[in-house]
Order: sequence, then structure tokens, then C-alpha cells
Amino acid sequence: MGGAKNCAEKGLGLNGQQGADLPVQAFNIAAGLEGGLPYQSWAREIARQRSEDSLNDPHSRCLPSNPPRGYLLPHIQKFIQTEKLLVVLNEFNASYRQIFLDGRPLPDDRQPTWNGYSTAKWDHDSLVIQTVGFRDDLWLDGSGNPLTEAAKMIERIRRPNFGSLEIELTVDDPKAYTKPWTINLRQFLVLDTELMDEICLEGERSNQHNVVK
Repeated sequence: MGGAKNCAEKGLGLNGQQGADLPVQAFNIAAGLEGGLPYQSWAREIARQRSEDSLNDPHSRCLPSNPPRGYLLPHIQKFIQTEKLLVVLNEFNASYRQIFLDGRPLPDDRQPTWNGYSTAKWDHDSLVIQTVGFRDDLWLDGSGNPLTEAAKMIERIRRPNFGSLEIELTVDDPKAYTKPWTINLRQFLVLDTELMDEICLEGERSNQHNVVK
């Protein structure tokens, strides 16, 4: 708990509301990644097909925003940090994510989910999150870059100052990619507002016009 103690002493814990201004990675998570994504051949093809059929993007269909898309889309996330649990509330579809800080191991037998199963520990002022147990059909971004049930995701989250959050994110998914790859994301503190219940399907009238040819 030394890292958590240091972080708390500095007043730079993870509690707070964060948002992003729809960065370019929302559409292509590999933007700026030298050499691009190291696709397996089938994953390159599925990403190409999805990029030409973006109407089937799960986000466009009001389905949950799996990590790391929650960091990329223009919806506020609220972090609630306790000693044993970090809860991430996402105003999109009033959804949530649990990250366990109580020292438990990652489970061997897990039910695949949109968010996966996450545990974490402190490394100085960074919270290192490991997540496994994803569904097999996830989109990492608007271009449809895939994430499979074989994936392990590692997030290193730190608050370098009061107003921002830095996320170093590594994806190790041997089913979809030939080697692990890492990107850096940034979120900004959102003040003077509260989460809204942004229920995607409420009043939704767009899908009837979404005809895939």
C-alpha cells in the first residue's frame, strides 16, 4: 500500500471525474504507433472489413464501451477509489467497471464480459491494472481493431498533476496480434458537473436508417 499512501499524501489520488476530447485514437487506436498494429493475418482482415462496415460498431448499436474505449469516447467517467476497490462509473448507458485492489489473483475460470475481470496494485504513484476475461468480439476503436478472449490488458494509471490523468496501456492478445503493443492516453479532470444518465436507446431513432449494403 506504499504507493497508495504516497499518492494520497500528495493529494493526487485517482478520485474524480475524467473525460477526453474524442482523440484520434477513438477512430484508430494505433494512431501514432510506430509501425502500426502487429496484426495476425485474420485480425488484419477483420479490421479491414469492420472499417468498411462501421454501422455495426457496438458503440453505434448502444452496446457497452469496453476498455479502453471508455478512455477515448466523449463521455465522462467517474473514479471512486477506496482501499480495496476502484469503481469506474461511465455516464454512457449508466455503466460501471470494478477493479479489485485487495490483492486477489486473476481468476483462472472467468465468464467473458465486456469489461473483463480486473485486479490492480500500486507501483509508487501508478496504479497497475491487469485485466483478462474479455468477450471474443470486441472493438478497440471505431475502425474495428479486434480484442479477443485471449487478451490480457495492462493499464498503468497515474495523476501527474491535479488536472490530468495519464494511462499507459499495453495489449497482449496473441490470438489477434503477433506481439504486445503499447499506447499512451490522456484524460482531463472535469469539474463543476455531475454524471448524467446517458441512456443510448432512450429516444434513439437512428438505427432504422442504418442500412448496411
